[in-house]
Amino acid sequence: MTASERNRHRAFLKDSLRLQIDFSQTDQNRGVAPPPLQKPPRKDQRPIPLPGRDSFDALRGTDLVEAIGQRRSHRRFLDQSLSLSELSWLLWATQGITEILAPGSALRTVPSAGCRHAFETYLLVSNIETLEIGVYRYLPVDHALVFEHPADNLSVTLARAALGQGFVAAAPVTLVWTVIPYRMEWRYDIAAHRVIAMDVGHLCQNLYLACAAIGAGTCAIAAYHQEQMDALLKVDGEDEFTIYLGPVGRIPG
Repeated sequence: MTASERNRHRAFLKDSLRLQIDFSQTDQNRGVAPPPLQKPPRKDQRPIPLPGRDSFDALRGTDLVEAIGQRRSHRRFLDQSLSLSELSWLLWATQGITEILAPGSALRTVPSAGCRHAFETYLLVSNIETLEIGVYRYLPVDHALVFEHPADNLSVTLARAALGQGFVAAAPVTLVWTVIPYRMEWRYDIAAHRVIAMDVGHLCQNLYLACAAIGAGTCAIAAYHQEQMDALLKVDGEDEFTIYLGPVGRIPG
C-alpha cells in the first residue's frame, strides 16, 4: 500500500467530508418522503408473530456489569436449539422499536445517526424451535418474522459464504444484517457511509450483551464473501447488501 492509498482510506474515518456537502440539497431537505422503516413483506408472505416483551420478564436480573466484564467472542456452540422467545429477545435487543416518531422515523433499542436505522435483519435458521430451516427476515414494526425462502444445504452454503469459517454454520441461528444505504443517504448524502459503519457496531454490541441473558454467545463476523452472502439472502448487492454477521448459539457453562 502506498502512502497516498493509505491516506485516502484513512480519510474515510474522518468527518472532513461533511464540510464539503450542501445539505440543503439532500432528499430530506428537498422534501422527498423518507424511505420506510422496514422493507415491506411480499404479498405472499404471512408474518410470524414473535413473543412480546412480556416474555422477557424471565430474563430480568441479568447483571449488566458482569455481562460487560465477561463479554467475549465465542466460536464454539453447543448442539442445542434456541426457543422462539429467546430469538424474539435477541431481535428486539438489536433492532426493536420502542417508539415510532413519524413516518420513516422511530426510536429503537440501539442508536443510529439521525434516527435513520439503515439495516435489515435476516436470520439463517437451522435449529430454532417451531421454525423450519431456511432464511427469515425480522419486521421490527410488527415484531414478527417473515419466511424469505428455503435454503438447501444451508450449513454448507453458509460456511462457504463465510470464507470457510465453519463455526458460523454450526450455530442454530446466524443473524445477518444488510444495509439499505439510501435510508441514511436520504439525510446525509455521501456522509452517510461513515456513520453506517458506526451504527452496525452499536447493533452488534447489543447482540453480545443480549446473549448473556440467555446463556448464549456470538462472534461478530466482518469477513465473508460478499457476492455469495448476498446471493444466499437473495438481495441485489447494490441497493441492499450484507454488511455484518452474528452467529448465535448456546455456549458451555
